[in-house]
Amino acid sequence: MTPRYEEQDGVGVHDELQRLWTPHRLSYVRGEGKAVGDEPEGCPFCRVIGLDDAEGLILARGALVFAVLNLYPYNPGHLMVLPYRHVPDYTDLTPAETAELAEFTQRAMRVIRAVANPHGFNIGMNQGVVAGAGIAAHLHQHVVPRWGGDANFMPVIGHTKVLPQLLGETRRLLADAWSTH
Repeated sequence: MTPRYEEQDGVGVHDELQRLWTPHRLSYVRGEGKAVGDEPEGCPFCRVIGLDDAEGLILARGALVFAVLNLYPYNPGHLMVLPYRHVPDYTDLTPAETAELAEFTQRAMRVIRAVANPHGFNIGMNQGVVAGAGIAAHLHQHVVPRWGGDANFMPVIGHTKVLPQLLGETRRLLADAWSTH
């Protein structure tokens, strides 16, 4: 997709800066699609389970857990591994869920390495709202690929993340590679 530049007359002083408009982020800012309460009925993770894989951005389904792209990724390939069961805390997982969550996390790393060759990963869970969990009622583990220099002025100063790939394309590449890694 080629960027489109538009000139616009109006108020203000021309400053030689280009603006990167990210209107798709407005739904995140407004909180659209956020969990409503702590029950499965209001949980976007429980809702996505019933969607078609491409529509729900689901990469792979296991017996007890699944992998899904983060709708608001930090980097291309940022995914989450979640149990199907609506539980809030890591200690609520059964031994079988814990094992499959770990296996899916390892596989996610292999898949992302094969597709995108990151230099490293951030892997983790935020347990509870005060710890930074955006959806605290449904446990989810983040797998975030990292590259040298991937943090720059855009998120730090501009509060904008520039992503070079659309979510649908990222999903297709990772889902296709899932079965072979």
